[in-house]
Amino acid sequence: MTTKLDYRWHLREVMATRGMFSTTDLRPLLADRGIDLSASQVYRLVVERPERLSLTKLMALLDILQCRMEDLIEPVATRASGRKTAAAGGDGTAAGVGEYRPKRARITPAGE
Repeated sequence: MTTKLDYRWHLREVMATRGMFSTTDLRPLLADRGIDLSASQVYRLVVERPERLSLTKLMALLDILQCRMEDLIEPVATRASGRKTAAAGGDGTAAGVGEYRPKRARITPAGE
């Protein structure tokens, strides 16, 4: 078995400890630092675990919340096996998606 690296995103919790309970509180603070995001983008940043995040946005979040990177991102090591199960994943995708491969159709000339 190999070790798969994963992470937990704690933006919502860190915001709450700083008295910020609404995603709309974050938007103007990001704009003050040159990060112009729509309300839905800020909501997704807070509520969902980002797969990609620019360093500029990360640095703005660290500055706004007066925290360290370790406060927002918690590395987690999980054991990865060769086969996915329903308990595995953790990335929001359904287990087994993309694993099913139909057999190729065999085309033979008529009369065989």
